[in-house]
Amino acid sequence: MTKNLDGSMHELKESDDLMELDHDDETISNLMRLKNKGKETLRVGMASDNLPWVEKYRPKGLDELISHNNIIETITRFIDENRLPHLLLYGPPGTGKTSTILACARKIYGSNFKSMILEVLLFLNSTSYTNTIFCQLNASDDRGLDVVRDQIKTFASSKTMFQDVGFKMIILDESDNMTQAAQNALRRVIEKYTKNVRFCLICNYVNKIIPAIQSRCTKFRFAPLKEDQIQIRLNTIILDEKVNVDNSGKEALLRLSKGDMRRALNILQSTCAAFDEVTALNVYKCVGCPLPEDIESIVNWLMESDYNSAYFSILKLKTIKGLALADIITEIFEQLTTIELPENVRCYIYDKLADI
Repeated sequence: MTKNLDGSMHELKESDDLMELDHDDETISNLMRLKNKGKETLRVGMASDNLPWVEKYRPKGLDELISHNNIIETITRFIDENRLPHLLLYGPPGTGKTSTILACARKIYGSNFKSMILEVLLFLNSTSYTNTIFCQLNASDDRGLDVVRDQIKTFASSKTMFQDVGFKMIILDESDNMTQAAQNALRRVIEKYTKNVRFCLICNYVNKIIPAIQSRCTKFRFAPLKEDQIQIRLNTIILDEKVNVDNSGKEALLRLSKGDMRRALNILQSTCAAFDEVTALNVYKCVGCPLPEDIESIVNWLMESDYNSAYFSILKLKTIKGLALADIITEIFEQLTTIELPENVRCYIYDKLADI
Protein backbone atom coordinates (compact mmCIF):
# COMPACT_ATOMS: atom_id res chain seq x y z
CA MET A 1 0.00 0.00 0.00
CA THR A 2 1.18 3.54 -0.73
CA LYS A 3 -0.14 6.90 0.41
CA ASN A 4 -1.31 9.55 -2.09
CA LEU A 5 -0.82 13.30 -1.68
CA ASP A 6 -4.42 13.68 -0.55
CA GLY A 7 -3.92 11.07 2.17
CA SER A 8 -5.84 8.26 0.45
CA MET A 9 -4.36 4.79 0.13
CA HIS A 10 -4.08 2.63 -2.97
CA GLU A 11 -2.61 -0.79 -3.62
CA LEU A 12 0.36 -1.24 -5.93
CA LYS A 13 -0.26 -3.85 -8.57
CA GLU A 14 2.45 -6.24 -9.70
CA SER A 15 2.28 -4.79 -13.20
CA ASP A 16 3.05 -1.23 -12.10
CA ASP A 17 5.90 0.27 -14.06
CA LEU A 18 9.21 0.64 -12.25
CA MET A 19 9.28 4.41 -12.57
CA GLU A 20 5.74 4.71 -11.20
CA LEU A 21 6.95 3.38 -7.86
CA ASP A 22 7.90 5.90 -5.22
CA HIS A 23 11.67 5.34 -5.42
CA ASP A 24 14.09 8.20 -5.44
CA ASP A 25 16.48 8.55 -8.38
CA GLU A 26 19.51 7.43 -6.37
CA THR A 27 17.79 4.22 -5.23
CA ILE A 28 16.76 3.30 -8.77
CA SER A 29 20.21 4.16 -10.12
CA ASN A 30 21.96 2.01 -7.54
CA LEU A 31 19.54 -0.87 -8.05
CA MET A 32 20.03 -0.86 -11.79
CA ARG A 33 23.80 -0.57 -11.54
CA LEU A 34 24.13 -3.47 -9.10
CA LYS A 35 21.58 -5.86 -10.49
CA ASN A 36 21.63 -5.37 -14.25
CA LYS A 37 25.36 -5.21 -14.98
CA GLY A 38 24.95 -1.87 -16.74
CA LYS A 39 22.61 -2.99 -19.49
CA GLU A 40 21.20 -0.30 -21.77
CA THR A 41 17.71 -1.78 -21.50
CA LEU A 42 17.36 -0.34 -17.99
CA ARG A 43 18.13 3.24 -18.88
CA VAL A 44 15.18 4.83 -17.11
CA GLY A 45 15.11 8.59 -16.70
CA MET A 46 18.88 8.80 -16.15
CA ALA A 47 20.99 11.54 -17.70
CA SER A 48 23.95 10.15 -19.64
CA ASP A 49 26.39 12.02 -17.41
CA ASN A 50 25.09 10.10 -14.38
CA LEU A 51 25.24 6.65 -15.94
CA PRO A 52 27.77 4.07 -14.76
CA TRP A 53 30.47 3.89 -17.39
CA VAL A 54 29.83 0.19 -17.97
CA GLU A 55 26.39 1.20 -19.26
CA LYS A 56 27.33 4.49 -20.88
CA TYR A 57 29.99 2.85 -23.04
CA ARG A 58 28.32 -0.51 -23.65
CA PRO A 59 28.60 -1.40 -27.37
CA LYS A 60 25.34 -0.97 -29.26
CA GLY A 61 26.31 -2.74 -32.49
CA LEU A 62 28.35 -5.78 -33.42
CA ASP A 63 30.92 -3.57 -35.13
CA GLU A 64 31.64 -1.83 -31.80
CA LEU A 65 32.73 -5.02 -30.04
CA ILE A 66 36.50 -5.19 -29.59
CA SER A 67 37.17 -8.92 -29.26
CA HIS A 68 36.09 -12.46 -30.16
CA ASN A 69 35.99 -11.65 -33.87
CA ASN A 70 35.52 -15.29 -34.89
CA ILE A 71 32.43 -15.63 -32.70
CA ILE A 72 30.96 -12.35 -33.95
CA GLU A 73 31.59 -13.27 -37.59
CA THR A 74 29.91 -16.65 -37.13
CA ILE A 75 26.83 -15.20 -35.42
CA THR A 76 26.61 -12.42 -38.02
CA ARG A 77 26.61 -15.06 -40.77
CA PHE A 78 23.80 -16.91 -38.99
CA ILE A 79 21.77 -13.68 -38.84
CA ASP A 80 22.41 -12.71 -42.46
CA GLU A 81 21.35 -16.17 -43.65
CA ASN A 82 18.29 -16.12 -41.35
CA ARG A 83 19.24 -19.38 -39.63
CA LEU A 84 20.12 -18.31 -36.12
CA PRO A 85 20.20 -21.35 -33.78
CA HIS A 86 19.72 -21.44 -30.04
CA LEU A 87 22.87 -20.05 -28.43
CA LEU A 88 24.83 -20.85 -25.29
CA LEU A 89 27.40 -18.17 -24.45
CA TYR A 90 29.71 -18.98 -21.56
CA GLY A 91 32.90 -17.66 -20.03
CA PRO A 92 34.21 -15.42 -17.24
CA PRO A 93 32.40 -12.18 -16.29
CA GLY A 94 33.03 -9.01 -18.27
CA THR A 95 34.05 -10.70 -21.52
CA GLY A 96 31.22 -9.41 -23.72
CA LYS A 97 28.64 -12.20 -23.63
CA THR A 98 25.63 -10.02 -22.83
CA SER A 99 26.81 -7.14 -25.01
CA THR A 100 27.16 -9.52 -27.96
CA ILE A 101 23.65 -10.95 -27.77
CA LEU A 102 22.05 -7.54 -27.18
CA ALA A 103 23.90 -6.19 -30.23
CA CYS A 104 22.64 -9.21 -32.21
CA ALA A 105 19.07 -8.50 -31.11
CA ARG A 106 19.37 -4.88 -32.25
CA LYS A 107 20.71 -6.04 -35.62
CA ILE A 108 17.85 -8.52 -36.08
CA TYR A 109 14.90 -6.46 -34.83
CA GLY A 110 15.96 -2.86 -35.30
CA SER A 111 13.40 -0.46 -33.86
CA ASN A 112 11.26 -3.41 -32.63
CA PHE A 113 14.12 -4.53 -30.38
CA LYS A 114 12.42 -4.15 -26.99
CA SER A 115 9.13 -5.78 -27.95
CA MET A 116 10.76 -8.82 -29.55
CA ILE A 117 12.97 -10.04 -26.72
CA LEU A 118 12.34 -11.31 -23.22
CA GLU A 119 15.37 -10.79 -21.02
CA VAL A 120 15.46 -12.74 -17.77
CA LEU A 121 18.17 -12.22 -15.14
CA LEU A 122 18.34 -15.22 -12.86
CA PHE A 123 20.15 -13.86 -9.81
CA LEU A 124 20.46 -16.27 -6.91
CA ASN A 125 19.04 -15.01 -3.60
CA SER A 126 18.53 -11.52 -5.01
CA THR A 127 16.04 -9.39 -6.85
CA SER A 128 16.41 -7.98 -10.34
CA TYR A 129 14.52 -5.54 -12.52
CA THR A 130 14.58 -6.07 -16.27
CA ASN A 131 12.81 -4.35 -19.12
CA THR A 132 10.16 -7.08 -19.15
CA ILE A 133 9.87 -8.97 -15.88
CA PHE A 134 10.61 -8.78 -12.19
CA CYS A 135 11.92 -12.07 -10.81
CA GLN A 136 13.48 -13.41 -7.66
CA LEU A 137 15.26 -16.71 -7.11
CA ASN A 138 15.87 -18.30 -3.74
CA ALA A 139 17.88 -21.30 -2.65
CA SER A 140 14.94 -23.72 -2.83
CA ASP A 141 14.93 -26.85 -4.97
CA ASP A 142 12.48 -25.36 -7.51
CA ARG A 143 14.67 -22.31 -8.15
CA GLY A 144 13.84 -20.97 -11.61
CA LEU A 145 11.02 -23.44 -12.23
CA ASP A 146 8.22 -20.87 -11.86
CA VAL A 147 10.04 -18.51 -14.21
CA VAL A 148 10.11 -21.21 -16.90
CA ARG A 149 6.48 -22.25 -16.36
CA ASP A 150 5.07 -18.72 -16.26
CA GLN A 151 6.95 -15.87 -17.94
CA ILE A 152 9.10 -17.85 -20.39
CA LYS A 153 6.39 -20.26 -21.53
CA THR A 154 3.85 -17.44 -21.95
CA PHE A 155 6.24 -15.35 -24.03
CA ALA A 156 7.40 -18.32 -26.11
CA SER A 157 3.88 -19.53 -26.93
CA SER A 158 2.77 -16.22 -28.47
CA LYS A 159 3.70 -15.59 -32.09
CA THR A 160 5.44 -12.49 -33.38
CA MET A 161 3.46 -9.62 -34.88
CA PHE A 162 6.21 -8.76 -37.37
CA GLN A 163 6.34 -10.84 -40.53
CA ASP A 164 9.87 -9.88 -41.61
CA VAL A 165 11.36 -11.74 -38.63
CA GLY A 166 9.76 -15.07 -37.88
CA PHE A 167 10.96 -15.53 -34.33
CA LYS A 168 11.33 -13.73 -31.03
CA MET A 169 14.27 -14.06 -28.65
CA ILE A 170 14.52 -15.08 -25.01
CA ILE A 171 17.78 -14.20 -23.24
CA LEU A 172 18.44 -16.11 -20.02
CA ASP A 173 21.28 -14.39 -18.19
CA GLU A 174 23.02 -16.14 -15.27
CA SER A 175 21.29 -19.34 -16.39
CA ASP A 176 23.72 -21.48 -14.40
CA ASN A 177 21.72 -20.45 -11.31
CA MET A 178 18.79 -22.62 -12.47
CA THR A 179 18.25 -26.00 -10.84
CA GLN A 180 18.28 -29.21 -12.86
CA ALA A 181 14.47 -29.44 -12.58
CA ALA A 182 14.08 -25.93 -14.01
CA GLN A 183 16.52 -26.75 -16.81
CA ASN A 184 14.60 -29.92 -17.67
CA ALA A 185 11.41 -27.85 -17.89
CA LEU A 186 13.24 -25.34 -20.08
CA ARG A 187 14.41 -28.13 -22.36
CA ARG A 188 10.81 -29.08 -23.10
CA VAL A 189 9.90 -25.44 -23.79
CA ILE A 190 12.83 -25.15 -26.21
CA GLU A 191 11.67 -28.26 -28.05
CA LYS A 192 8.05 -27.14 -28.30
CA TYR A 193 8.42 -23.49 -29.31
CA THR A 194 11.47 -23.47 -31.60
CA LYS A 195 9.36 -22.08 -34.46
CA ASN A 196 8.43 -19.00 -32.43
CA VAL A 197 11.52 -18.33 -30.33
CA ARG A 198 15.29 -18.51 -30.27
CA PHE A 199 16.82 -19.01 -26.84
CA CYS A 200 20.15 -17.56 -25.77
CA LEU A 201 21.56 -18.82 -22.49
CA ILE A 202 24.38 -16.87 -20.85
CA CYS A 203 26.41 -18.33 -17.99
CA ASN A 204 29.82 -18.36 -16.36
CA TYR A 205 30.04 -22.11 -15.75
CA VAL A 206 28.90 -24.28 -18.66
CA ASN A 207 29.27 -27.46 -16.57
CA LYS A 208 26.20 -26.32 -14.59
CA ILE A 209 24.03 -26.51 -17.72
CA ILE A 210 22.55 -29.97 -18.29
CA PRO A 211 23.79 -31.89 -21.39
CA ALA A 212 20.29 -31.97 -22.88
CA ILE A 213 20.25 -28.16 -23.17
CA GLN A 214 23.89 -27.95 -24.26
CA SER A 215 23.19 -30.31 -27.16
CA ARG A 216 20.31 -28.11 -28.36
CA CYS A 217 22.46 -24.96 -28.51
CA THR A 218 25.43 -23.74 -30.48
CA LYS A 219 28.07 -23.06 -27.85
CA PHE A 220 30.56 -20.18 -27.87
CA ARG A 221 33.21 -19.67 -25.21
CA PHE A 222 34.16 -16.08 -24.41
CA ALA A 223 37.75 -16.04 -23.18
CA PRO A 224 39.11 -13.26 -20.93
CA LEU A 225 40.00 -10.16 -22.92
CA LYS A 226 43.62 -9.43 -23.76
CA GLU A 227 45.24 -6.42 -22.15
CA ASP A 228 45.71 -4.61 -25.46
CA GLN A 229 41.99 -5.01 -26.22
CA ILE A 230 41.02 -3.56 -22.85
CA GLN A 231 43.54 -0.76 -23.26
CA ILE A 232 41.99 0.37 -26.55
CA ARG A 233 38.60 0.88 -24.90
CA LEU A 234 40.12 2.41 -21.76
CA ASN A 235 42.05 4.98 -23.83
CA THR A 236 38.83 6.02 -25.59
CA ILE A 237 36.94 6.44 -22.31
CA ILE A 238 39.84 8.29 -20.66
CA LEU A 239 39.80 10.82 -23.49
CA ASP A 240 36.00 11.17 -23.50
CA GLU A 241 35.78 11.60 -19.72
CA LYS A 242 38.94 13.77 -19.53
CA VAL A 243 40.42 11.54 -16.81
CA ASN A 244 43.82 12.51 -15.39
CA VAL A 245 45.69 9.18 -15.51
CA ASP A 246 49.38 8.31 -15.75
CA ASN A 247 51.03 5.23 -17.27
CA SER A 248 51.35 3.48 -13.92
CA GLY A 249 47.61 3.91 -13.38
CA LYS A 250 46.85 2.33 -16.76
CA GLU A 251 49.14 -0.60 -16.00
CA ALA A 252 47.45 -1.12 -12.64
CA LEU A 253 44.00 -1.06 -14.25
CA LEU A 254 45.04 -3.66 -16.83
CA ARG A 255 46.64 -5.88 -14.22
CA LEU A 256 43.71 -5.80 -11.81
CA SER A 257 41.07 -6.24 -14.51
CA LYS A 258 42.27 -9.80 -15.23
CA GLY A 259 40.58 -9.80 -18.62
CA ASP A 260 37.29 -8.37 -17.29
CA MET A 261 36.26 -5.19 -19.12
CA ARG A 262 33.46 -4.44 -16.66
CA ARG A 263 35.87 -4.66 -13.74
CA ALA A 264 38.36 -2.36 -15.48
CA LEU A 265 35.71 0.31 -16.09
CA ASN A 266 34.34 0.08 -12.55
CA ILE A 267 37.82 0.47 -11.05
CA LEU A 268 38.59 3.40 -13.36
CA GLN A 269 35.35 5.21 -12.48
CA SER A 270 35.75 4.53 -8.74
CA THR A 271 39.35 5.74 -8.68
CA CYS A 272 38.45 8.81 -10.73
CA ALA A 273 35.71 9.66 -8.24
CA ALA A 274 37.92 9.12 -5.18
CA PHE A 275 41.13 10.80 -6.35
CA ASP A 276 42.14 13.71 -8.56
CA GLU A 277 44.64 11.55 -10.45
CA VAL A 278 44.50 7.88 -11.42
CA THR A 279 47.88 6.47 -10.40
CA ALA A 280 48.90 2.92 -9.55
CA LEU A 281 48.91 3.72 -5.82
CA ASN A 282 45.45 5.29 -5.96
CA VAL A 283 44.06 2.38 -7.98
CA TYR A 284 45.31 -0.16 -5.44
CA LYS A 285 44.00 1.97 -2.57
CA CYS A 286 40.57 2.18 -4.18
CA VAL A 287 40.35 -1.56 -4.83
CA GLY A 288 41.98 -2.63 -1.58
CA CYS A 289 44.39 -5.08 -3.23
CA PRO A 290 47.94 -5.56 -1.92
CA LEU A 291 50.59 -3.41 -3.59
CA PRO A 292 53.12 -5.32 -5.74
CA GLU A 293 55.99 -4.13 -3.53
CA ASP A 294 54.17 -5.47 -0.44
CA ILE A 295 53.79 -8.88 -2.08
CA GLU A 296 57.45 -8.82 -3.07
CA SER A 297 58.38 -8.13 0.55
CA ILE A 298 56.18 -10.98 1.77
CA VAL A 299 57.75 -13.44 -0.68
CA ASN A 300 61.24 -12.34 0.38
CA TRP A 301 60.35 -12.85 4.06
CA LEU A 302 59.03 -16.31 3.29
CA MET A 303 62.12 -17.25 1.32
CA GLU A 304 64.87 -15.74 3.45
CA SER A 305 63.66 -15.25 7.05
CA ASP A 306 63.06 -17.78 9.78
CA TYR A 307 59.49 -18.83 10.55
CA ASN A 308 58.84 -16.50 13.50
CA SER A 309 60.29 -13.41 11.82
CA ALA A 310 58.38 -14.05 8.59
CA TYR A 311 55.13 -14.76 10.44
CA PHE A 312 55.15 -11.61 12.56
CA SER A 313 56.32 -9.42 9.66
CA ILE A 314 53.47 -10.63 7.45
CA LEU A 315 50.95 -10.32 10.28
CA LYS A 316 52.05 -6.75 10.98
CA LEU A 317 51.81 -5.74 7.31
CA LYS A 318 48.41 -7.43 6.96
CA THR A 319 47.06 -5.65 10.04
CA ILE A 320 48.42 -2.19 9.23
CA LYS A 321 47.16 -2.19 5.64
CA GLY A 322 43.98 -4.17 6.26
CA LEU A 323 44.76 -6.79 3.62
CA ALA A 324 42.64 -9.87 3.03
CA LEU A 325 44.40 -13.22 3.32
CA ALA A 326 42.77 -14.47 0.10
CA ASP A 327 44.16 -11.48 -1.82
CA ILE A 328 47.64 -12.07 -0.38
CA ILE A 329 47.60 -15.75 -1.38
CA THR A 330 46.40 -14.93 -4.90
CA GLU A 331 49.13 -12.34 -5.42
CA ILE A 332 51.80 -14.69 -4.00
CA PHE A 333 50.80 -17.28 -6.60
CA GLU A 334 51.33 -14.74 -9.37
CA GLN A 335 54.58 -13.46 -7.86
CA LEU A 336 56.03 -16.98 -7.73
CA THR A 337 55.56 -17.38 -11.48
CA THR A 338 58.21 -14.68 -11.99
CA ILE A 339 60.80 -16.42 -9.75
CA GLU A 340 63.11 -19.17 -11.04
CA LEU A 341 62.55 -22.27 -8.93
CA PRO A 342 63.02 -26.02 -9.46
CA GLU A 343 59.75 -27.54 -10.60
CA ASN A 344 59.47 -29.86 -7.61
CA VAL A 345 59.95 -26.90 -5.24
CA ARG A 346 57.39 -24.80 -7.13
CA CYS A 347 54.83 -27.61 -7.02
CA TYR A 348 55.46 -28.13 -3.31
CA ILE A 349 54.91 -24.42 -2.55
CA TYR A 350 51.74 -24.29 -4.67
CA ASP A 351 50.40 -27.38 -2.94
CA LYS A 352 50.97 -25.90 0.53
CA LEU A 353 49.49 -22.53 -0.45
CA ALA A 354 46.39 -24.31 -1.75
CA ASP A 355 45.85 -25.82 1.70
CA ILE A 356 45.55 -22.40 3.37
